[in-house]
This record gives sequence, C-alpha cells and structure tokens, in this order.
Amino acid sequence: MIGLLMRRTSFPKNQIKVLLLENIHPLALEAFQAEGFQVEALSVALNEDELKEKLKDVHVLGIRSKTQITDAALKNASRLLTIGCFCIGTNQVDLRAAKMKGIPVFNAPFGNTRSVAEMTLAEIICLARQLGQRNSEMHQKVWKKISNGCFEVRGKTLGIIGYGHIGSQVSTLAEGLGLRVLFFDIISKLPLGNAKSCNSLNELFKESDFVTLHVPATPQTEKMMDTPEFRAMKKGSYLINASRGTVVEIPALVEALKSGHLAGAALDVFPEEPEKNSNDFYTDLQKIPNVILTPHIGGATEEAQANIGTEVPAALIRFVNSGSTSGSVNFPSVDLTPNAGTNRILNVHKNVPGVLSKITRIVSDLGANIEIQ
Repeated sequence: MIGLLMRRTSFPKNQIKVLLLENIHPLALEAFQAEGFQVEALSVALNEDELKEKLKDVHVLGIRSKTQITDAALKNASRLLTIGCFCIGTNQVDLRAAKMKGIPVFNAPFGNTRSVAEMTLAEIICLARQLGQRNSEMHQKVWKKISNGCFEVRGKTLGIIGYGHIGSQVSTLAEGLGLRVLFFDIISKLPLGNAKSCNSLNELFKESDFVTLHVPATPQTEKMMDTPEFRAMKKGSYLINASRGTVVEIPALVEALKSGHLAGAALDVFPEEPEKNSNDFYTDLQKIPNVILTPHIGGATEEAQANIGTEVPAALIRFVNSGSTSGSVNFPSVDLTPNAGTNRILNVHKNVPGVLSKITRIVSDLGANIEIQ
C-alpha cells in the first residue's frame, strides 16, 4: 500500500458498478448508492454462464450462499475489484482463484451470530420435549399427552464443537438456561463463563447430552460426524447441526437414530440443498421420530439480514475507497490510515523477492514521493 503525493487520479465513483444477487437486504443497496456507485440488484442466483456475461463490467459483486463463484466465472471479470459474501460461509467462492486474480473476498462473520445461536437453543429445548412430534400429531388431530422421554434441559450437558463467534454465543446462552457447557476447538480458545474445554472429541462425546456443531466447511470437517463419532456419543443424546451440510454423514446419522442410540436430531443444513424454494426436497431423515428439519434458516431473521446488509457493504466500500483489506478471508490484512493530499496505490503481486524495490523505482522515476508504505 503506497500513499503518493501527486495529482488526483481516482476513478469516478459514479462509474463503479455494483451487482447484488440473491435478494440482498435493501440496506446494502442504500449504502452503495450513498457512495454514488451504480447498483443493480437481482433477487435470484446466477449460474456460471450468466455470471460470465454479467461480470464483464462489474467492479463489486455481492452474493449470498447459492451463487457459485468459480475460476471459470472469474476469467472474464477483468474489472472485478472485490466480492462480498452476505453470509458467514465463503465456500461458494473459489478463494484461491479470486486471490490469484487480485480479488479480496469479504464475508459477514458477526451478522447472524445471535440468530443462529438462538435457534440452536430453541432446537435443544424442542428435542428435549419432543415438541416437533407433538406439533405434527396435533396438526393430524392426534392428542398425545405424554412425559416419557421428555426432559428439562437444566442440569444437562451441552457439547459445542467449534467455539468461534456462534459457538461461544451458544455457550453463553446455554449457561443462562442452566446447561453445563463443554467445547472442543482445534484452536485454543478462552472459555466464557463456566464453559470447559475438552482435549478431544471423544471426551466431549462421552459427557454430552446434546452435541451442537459450529464449524466451517473444510476438507478436515467433511463428514467429521460419521458412524464412529455417533457410536462414541452417549446413548440417548441429541445432535444439532446448524453449520454446514457436509459435516454430517447422513446415512450414518439415520442409522444412529433408527437404532435408538441417538434420541433425536435437528438439522438446518444438508449436503445438497435446492438453489431455490421447491416442493420436492428429500432427505433420508424425513419421517424419523424426534428429528427437526429446517431449510437453512439459522440466520434468516430480520435482524440478521439487516446486520449483514450493513456489515458487508462497509468492508467493500472501505476497500474501494482506501484499499483496506481488513476482514478479507483470502488476503493479508492491510489497513493504512488515510492521509489528506495523497493518492493511494494498491499493488497486488506474488510473494517473490525484489517486487517492492521495482515498485519504488517506478514511483521515483515518475518524480513522485512515497509518504507511507
């Protein structure tokens, strides 16, 4: 990052084009328009061929979880400066391809934290009281007042796998309900409240009445919950997954539920999800007792979407205006303080010796002075 004392050469803001897909919150549209950018907002996701055409003259792209940004889709995006994922996950973007093209990618790591955490706690209570089954029965005119297999959550143990923004928030809320909290994370994390860190997954499984997953989609987490893990869980325990669908091996979960080893489960995410609302979604978990299935709505609240609608545009606008990559998921963090009377050049290059000396030589040869680097 270089601040140059030279004449003003900024690209006109009214020529910067922003494309927002998948019905992104209106607050994002307002934020970009307030900057003077040209904004086009669509309510749908685009396939690869549609993206190739659309991205030819777009500078800023905003997406949610359904639009897949592949290397091929980026090949014709010669003007694309940055991508914003209006969600937590970024696995829908080929991050390496974006990085090699000099395109930083931003997400919303905090926007829907509370919403997902609240739903997780709600599902824990629903599973413990078999509310899903009782509700379904009542809609079918069946009155079935029972207490067998129904429990208070107070005094039970919750095991949290992944103690990041959402996992730690679940931890705090769970203690307020009287749950004992254990957690496991591959990175050392400071426990909140009375939560206790476990040294292994098996240690967590052995003691937990409820296990909730809050991990990203990575090669390491793919099918991390499979037959051995379900067998290691306490008999009569419950699984909640509001993280990523690839984390759970569905056939193994079905087996654990049908055998009675697990007493129930709640899933908000699935290995394969429809690109749009439909009436023909199928999973082997359907019609299994005490299984709550929801269509990836963990962060689908008015508050979460409003938070994301301001959080992501702020990062994108900051990058366009000042070159700040703070918060990018695929770029080093660079965030220089703005200096009046200077212009800023952001040069993206491979990490090889001699690049900076060549850049400074070019600037020097032009008779300009480098104020900050």
